[in-house]
Amino acid sequence: MSMRPRPSPATAHAPSQEVYNIIPIHDFLTEHPSLRYPEVRAAAAALKVVGDLAKPPFVDFTPRMDLMDWLGLLFGFQLDNVRNQRENLVLHLANSQMRLQPPPLHPDGLDPTVLRRFRKKLLRNYTNWCSFLGVRCHVTSPAHSRHQTNVVLNLRRELLYVALYLLIWGESANLRFMPECICYIFHHMAMELNKVLGGEFDDMTGMPYWPSFSGDCAYLKSVVMPIYRTVKTEVESSNNGTKPHSAWRNYDDINEYFWRKRALKSLKWPLDCTSNFFDTTPKSSRVGKTGFVEQRSFWNVFRSFDRLWILLLLYLQAAIIVATSRVQYPWQDQDVEVALLTVFITWAGLRLLQSVLDASTQYSLVGRETFWLFVRLILKVLVAVTWTVLFSVFYARIWSQKNKDGRWSQAANDRIIVFLKVVFVYVIPEMLALVLFIVPCIRNWVEELNLGIVYFFTWWFYSKSFVGRGLREGLVDNVKYSIFWIVVLATKFIFSYFLQIRPLIKPTRALLNLKNAPYNWHEFFGSTHRIAVVMLWLPVILVYLMDLQIWYSIYSSLVGATIGLFSHLGEIRNIDQLRLRFQFFSSAMQFNLKPEERLLGPKATVLKKARDAIHRLKLRYGIGQPFNKIESSQVEATWFALLWNEIILTFREEDLISDREVELLELPPNCWNIQVIRWPCFLLCNELLLALSQANELCDAPDRWLWSKICSSEYRRCAVIEAFDSIKFVIRKIVKNGTEEESIVNRLLNEIDENVESRKVTEVYKLTVLLRIHEKLISLLERLMDPDKKVFRIVNILQALYELCAWEFPRIRRSTQQLRQLGLAPVSLNADTELLFVNAINLPPPGDVVFYRQIRRVHTILTSRDPMHNVPKNLEARERLAFFSNSLFMNMPQAPSVEKMLAFSVLTPYYDEEVMYRQEMLRAENEDGISTLFYLQKIYEDEWVNFVERMRREGVENENDIWSQKVRDLRLWASYRGQTLSRTVRGMMYYYSALKKLAFLDSASEMDISMGTQIAPEPPRSYYTSDGGDNTLQPTASQEISRMVSGISHLYKGSESGSAMMKFTYVVACQVYGQHKAKGDHRAEEILFLMKNLSNQTARPLEAW
Repeated sequence: MSMRPRPSPATAHAPSQEVYNIIPIHDFLTEHPSLRYPEVRAAAAALKVVGDLAKPPFVDFTPRMDLMDWLGLLFGFQLDNVRNQRENLVLHLANSQMRLQPPPLHPDGLDPTVLRRFRKKLLRNYTNWCSFLGVRCHVTSPAHSRHQTNVVLNLRRELLYVALYLLIWGESANLRFMPECICYIFHHMAMELNKVLGGEFDDMTGMPYWPSFSGDCAYLKSVVMPIYRTVKTEVESSNNGTKPHSAWRNYDDINEYFWRKRALKSLKWPLDCTSNFFDTTPKSSRVGKTGFVEQRSFWNVFRSFDRLWILLLLYLQAAIIVATSRVQYPWQDQDVEVALLTVFITWAGLRLLQSVLDASTQYSLVGRETFWLFVRLILKVLVAVTWTVLFSVFYARIWSQKNKDGRWSQAANDRIIVFLKVVFVYVIPEMLALVLFIVPCIRNWVEELNLGIVYFFTWWFYSKSFVGRGLREGLVDNVKYSIFWIVVLATKFIFSYFLQIRPLIKPTRALLNLKNAPYNWHEFFGSTHRIAVVMLWLPVILVYLMDLQIWYSIYSSLVGATIGLFSHLGEIRNIDQLRLRFQFFSSAMQFNLKPEERLLGPKATVLKKARDAIHRLKLRYGIGQPFNKIESSQVEATWFALLWNEIILTFREEDLISDREVELLELPPNCWNIQVIRWPCFLLCNELLLALSQANELCDAPDRWLWSKICSSEYRRCAVIEAFDSIKFVIRKIVKNGTEEESIVNRLLNEIDENVESRKVTEVYKLTVLLRIHEKLISLLERLMDPDKKVFRIVNILQALYELCAWEFPRIRRSTQQLRQLGLAPVSLNADTELLFVNAINLPPPGDVVFYRQIRRVHTILTSRDPMHNVPKNLEARERLAFFSNSLFMNMPQAPSVEKMLAFSVLTPYYDEEVMYRQEMLRAENEDGISTLFYLQKIYEDEWVNFVERMRREGVENENDIWSQKVRDLRLWASYRGQTLSRTVRGMMYYYSALKKLAFLDSASEMDISMGTQIAPEPPRSYYTSDGGDNTLQPTASQEISRMVSGISHLYKGSESGSAMMKFTYVVACQVYGQHKAKGDHRAEEILFLMKNLSNQTARPLEAW
């Protein structure tokens, strides 16, 4: 069901009211953001070129119809399928033309290159299938011609091919799980389409050729239903999957039937329902499995890993032979060398075992359709027996000759050479396989050749298969893989020989040499020493066969750790590491996410790749001056701030963080003429106090020393400058304009600025007084945040600050007369007895949320002593921040613009699960008296507190009132923390939200980005105490403040949603939505709620027919 409203019967004829999924291509006059793209209009206009195509008989073909409608009438496709695939095709073509490099000269027309590439990509499986079977492909590539008429005709033919394939796929239901079956259907329908386009005549009637089936739902009834019934019959015969795999055919088995050319002769066209492929044929005569059958057996452990078992057993045999010899090295004794040749007899015997297992597990595939498989299984057994006998005979001849001569004579050595020649012939296939493994490109090329000679030579090794060909890794990957396993196996074999096998030789010989040793065990074993030897070796052999997994785990862990180390995975794991990298986040995000202007050459050169690698290295480690300082005036900083704040806003919307943590985490825009970038508060914690401590210690040092000490930390430098600029603005803000106090304050602050610029601070001022000034400033900010705002207290604090700055702060104490001469003392008042600022205070109104928000931020900078390692407190929020931070420094390709990116879709199948928790479910208690909501409140305790805080900000006074006033929000909060559909939908729709934001940033100018610093109020929120903790006070009208909108959402121009719709589609396949709606089930209403409240989501009913 589409998220767009369906037309009423009275207005169904109006084009603007026709239903659609994503793009209303039926009416270009509709106001829709996606229709602004000329590529969409070009693709839709190309479908309108019907021209002189033969009109379907008995149907009124109107001028409004296009090529999709013509194909729907020609082959009997359903109307909804035609509508859906029309949008699907337009989206594909429009997106392909958007990515075309260089851009087409005429964007209002569909570029033939785009359509040709899309056709080749869409029909690649079909063309490969035709080549695999050796049949002629019915997709004819039109000849290239510059004549306008031929170009239009060629374009129309290409469109008809891709449209036909999409229509077949769109109405094939479960047949989509069998792609080669779709190829078979398209092969014959494309043949009929070519006959219609070519104007051929029917041999039977002499009339113009028309498809073998047409009319209402003809494709569904004539093609889909017979094959679907066969699939359904096979599934029902499986007894719900309990019958053996060999007793019934699944989707893969049925699809493999179309890998043979006999399917074309057996099924015919139109489909011959009497064929032994369909369920109309009795089970005994029906086609069985043709490719693979699973026989559940313990021997599958050997059969599936035969190479590994053979390697282990052959090495065990060789190691025992070498260990039992009396020489230090095996080449010192020819008897040992010849004894090692027995491994080839064992190898042949294991091959015999493998061939027998193959025959015993694949015998059910043997039938009339697979006669040559039976021949191969028998031949493999016979060949394995032959090699085993040959090796045994030639090996016995070696020892017989040696025993006859009494020594290793020339004749015996000749027989060894003959044996080795036989071995060479035996290992030729293995050597060939090794060469193809080392050079995988040759094997991939050979496997993809659809030649009879290739099938003839490879028939012995594997059956002819359409899928899985040419999938070998590259040469470099093969070398890495080989080195890894060589090291693993070498370590395992060295360990096994010296610490498992060799130490057992002496105990074994000692046991065998014992005489008259009694054994206290069952009489079945007798008194032989051989049973004791077996019991001695059995656990060692079992460990030998299994400890390869241990060595593999050790080396894979080491290799994984090394790869992770060089890939810089998980480098940022806590707040301390995030603090070190945060100042480089802006440049890293700009480098990775900001699309660069590409020239006509789409591929990056080696030089550019090297430059990007060096650039990324500088970003990762902060190398180079350009990445050390980022000032607030830079657009780059604002660009990053917009994205970072969107992440923080999302955390708050999910109740992962509190309002207080939002203030600590977000990157506020520039205001109050602050000269540096305003880092998040959690990065500036304790920095100002450390700067004051350094100033107190270096009070007599030159300014340059002190300032270089402070600037050693970027955050400390920014904290000092921001605090100084903010205090200056606050004091000037609260002092009335035009008063004598204002003049004194301005002159005093200007004097301090002059001394700072001339680097005479330590020379002119006593820096030990800064701690007292710091205390008074904290008191001033606390009084400003006080709900009562008692003016006389503010006056007293300002008076104390004035006395400190004017009298005690300078190293040379100045008299009252000197201060008056400098304009730093009042002329009309007695500076010694009367107070300043009594009538000069003008506090901003309580509604000035921006001012009081900045007051809280400055207060946090001045007072924070806690390093804030627990911000944010929520574990999931911390993990998300860590993942995001690490991803900025990972090796990834640079992102293109949203318009140039590949489009993608997400499908979520939904049957009968919970969409949202109902109110009754949340309150219902289990046998222990615990409700679902109570359980969630305890599991997600901090998130519940954040949710309640958000509800109070939205007008809920009491927590219990949530049940009556905000029950929908409560249900969503609980549902987002359970296994519900709404949680999945919200997560998937983050793709859409992210694409909208990136689309805005792609097209935004510097002026648009700078608008992100504009401050606008939001709904009121709680007021926090001055200690920076989590305790809250009851908000009053003067204490409620709101956060400024510093994200991207309020800057949208309106076209961003069109870009996101073009690139991302999320479909929830509601399989029983119609039943839920008919019953009045609450889940139907909840699905409708999700569709209305989450844009670009589409829910579709998939009712089984």
